Amino acid sequence: MKKEQEAFAARLLGGLAAANIEASPKELEKLLARYGGTPVTPQAISGWLHGKHFPKPDNIQALARMVNMPPHQLQYGGKTTARGVREPNRSWPEHVSGMDRLAFEEFLALPERQRKLVRELIAAFTDAPVRKKGE
Repeated sequence: MKKEQEAFAARLLGGLAAANIEASPKELEKLLARYGGTPVTPQAISGWLHGKHFPKPDNIQALARMVNMPPHQLQYGGKTTARGVREPNRSWPEHVSGMDRLAFEEFLALPERQRKLVRELIAAFTDAPVRKKGE
């Protein structure tokens, strides 16, 4: 069992690095809630990162979303070739970091009025014209 936990920790650390997410218990504690996980202590997260124990299934799901990896692959490794029902592939381009994905998801959760303000701010930075609705 110890080897499986260590292998999980290696996959998690690799996924976090690929997503440009800091592998710190405090950072993951904040992000876990945003990705639908169950709150846990930084000590528990440290145990995941050091291969001491596995997260509960809902936190595996949240971590997998965080690092853009299928949950089964994060937990058990290897490529996912199983047939049957799977979650839709919601992959992002490789250059989009985990923090950028999180920012975009938070943007989408804003009320329309605030999203409009953010779009106008981005347009001001990029000198792009702001489109009206329906264009």
